[in-house]
Amino acid sequence: MSEWIHVAAVEECPPGTCIERIADGHVVALYCVDDNFYALNGVCPHQGGPLGKGALNGCVVTCPWHGWQFDVRDGQSQLSQSIRQDSISVKVENGNVYVDLEEVC
Repeated sequence: MSEWIHVAAVEECPPGTCIERIADGHVVALYCVDDNFYALNGVCPHQGGPLGKGALNGCVVTCPWHGWQFDVRDGQSQLSQSIRQDSISVKVENGNVYVDLEEVC
């Protein structure tokens, strides 16, 4: 059963930006692309860099530590088809953004 956790107000993550949040002890990277919200496990699989503090270019985030890149819509690595970062379900209600960690816990 889904347990939706509040992570931000919509205005905290305007289009073209990303933010980092902690939800139930997990680092969550939240992205807004064209008014759609996406979330990934916020810890880069390379060496633990903060994906929520990376540079967002369209739908691709670049880790600020070593440049690994992921499509925020599905977590697919832009460097290797065999690497995929865990994506997290997102919903928006009444100006607030929620994530469901059930699939990544």
